Amino acid sequence: MLEIRRAAERGRASFGWLDSRHTFSFGHYYDPEHMGYSALRVINDDTVRAGAGFDTHGHQDMEIISYVLEGEIAHKDSAGNIKRLPAGEFQLMSAGKGIYHSEFNASQHDTLKFLQIWIQPDQLGGEPGYQQKDFGQREGLTPVITPDGENGTLSIKQDARLSQLILAAGESLTLTQQAGRRFYLHQIKGQLTVEGEILSPGDGLKVDHQPELIVSNQGDVSVTALVFDLP
Repeated sequence: MLEIRRAAERGRASFGWLDSRHTFSFGHYYDPEHMGYSALRVINDDTVRAGAGFDTHGHQDMEIISYVLEGEIAHKDSAGNIKRLPAGEFQLMSAGKGIYHSEFNASQHDTLKFLQIWIQPDQLGGEPGYQQKDFGQREGLTPVITPDGENGTLSIKQDARLSQLILAAGESLTLTQQAGRRFYLHQIKGQLTVEGEILSPGDGLKVDHQPELIVSNQGDVSVTALVFDLP
């Protein structure tokens, strides 16, 4: 089963300093047909004005991933982490029993664009945690987040995996889906062809009961996407 969620169909929130597109129901945007997918609860495509950002607010029992597309995030949290997250890096904050944080555009001149992703954990409570890493821009499928942090990946409190997919022009790859698992693809850059369907930036794809999935770049520029392997 393949189900496409086009970028233009997503919910939208606009506050002047923030323009956000919601793949799933979030905040004032509610759509009972799009409440999440497996443990994946939120994908917000956020554009933040220079010098603006999210004031200090709290989270509990949620795995929160940030991936910067353009610009840099200035992060500060109640666990004492004060960090900068530049474009291309992944951040994973485990809220655990509770954490407060703020996220601001670190620039007073340039726009910040980043993906805010929430995954529901399979264990509640515990101490909050913070991880951050640049996995580079290697072609192919690069694991970024895994349940046990294998091979230098970030470790998440859920039986879920996140990989970065980069394909050069003319390249293709076969994704293998284990029985009982689900994939979700979020397109970031370029156009990705999946089983004859074309995904453009902001598009998403649910994949269920598909043992093999052929993805290819039939364009003339590099393609980037995120691939979630979910329970």
